Amino acid sequence: MTPGKAYFTSDEIRTLSARSDLWGVWLVAHCWGLILGSVALFAIWPNVLTFALAVIVIGSRQLGLAILMHEAAHNALFKSRRLNEWAGEWLCGRPIIADLPEYRRYHLTHHRYTQTERDPDLRLSKPFPTTRASLRRKLIRDITGQTGLKQRAQQIMFAFKMAHEVEGTPSSQDLAQAFSGPVIGRAILANIVLFGVFWAITSHAWAWLAFWALPLLTWFQVVLRVRNIAEHGAVETSPDPLRNTRTTHANWIERLLVAPYWVNYHLEHHLVMHVPAHNLPKLHRMMLDKGHGDRMTTAPGYIDVLRQASSRAA
Repeated sequence: MTPGKAYFTSDEIRTLSARSDLWGVWLVAHCWGLILGSVALFAIWPNVLTFALAVIVIGSRQLGLAILMHEAAHNALFKSRRLNEWAGEWLCGRPIIADLPEYRRYHLTHHRYTQTERDPDLRLSKPFPTTRASLRRKLIRDITGQTGLKQRAQQIMFAFKMAHEVEGTPSSQDLAQAFSGPVIGRAILANIVLFGVFWAITSHAWAWLAFWALPLLTWFQVVLRVRNIAEHGAVETSPDPLRNTRTTHANWIERLLVAPYWVNYHLEHHLVMHVPAHNLPKLHRMMLDKGHGDRMTTAPGYIDVLRQASSRAA
């Protein structure tokens, strides 16, 4: 049963769940517009400031692509199912080395078993609250690329495993099979296209490394961790959907850098998971109007979330 049926009528849920191809086009175009615009800004005014700004904005929009892939996983990005699958895979998932079908299976399990021992995301939320020193170490590993390199290595080894079950060092044939497989092979193809686009914008062959690989290994990992903490870190371990998930109020700078595309309305998403992201603020207001505000787990901002997540005594 959808948890939201305890709070909304079927007509309300039906209205909130309406998909729109126009919204889908706008969101994907907005995300890629910010990415390519950041690269173009550096190309026009190359300096340390525009470089740092591009890395941060692009890393945040890489999270935006992950969020839009998440929308596609719920069949909520486009009204057209075919367009939903194609855009979710090729325009959102593949460029950040993610697989839409595999993510969908994983993520729907999370929805079914939220904050229970069968929740595959429990490992992300269970360590919190932790100490300030522990959180600081995690964020340092993220921003220095240690987390990103570890995750990419795990993806490559998983590709080897899926391509061919071997013992010992993979052979050249295993390598070819792994990188021509559906996950890594298509991700490489998508990134070859990006390599050409970034080179064309900047006239530099190193632009893909600087403006895609670097953000993906650093800033993307930071905001991904902050988002994961905000959603289920340091909340109640209970079946109550108003207590085991958090909505975080975000100002404009947080929406730009940490919480793109209404991802901060996570409690509302868990109530009715197939509601398109742009309708989540409306769902939130309806919950308040119905008098549920006092029971909902919310935070005034992401700084407050990190404060709660690092509140355990050393």
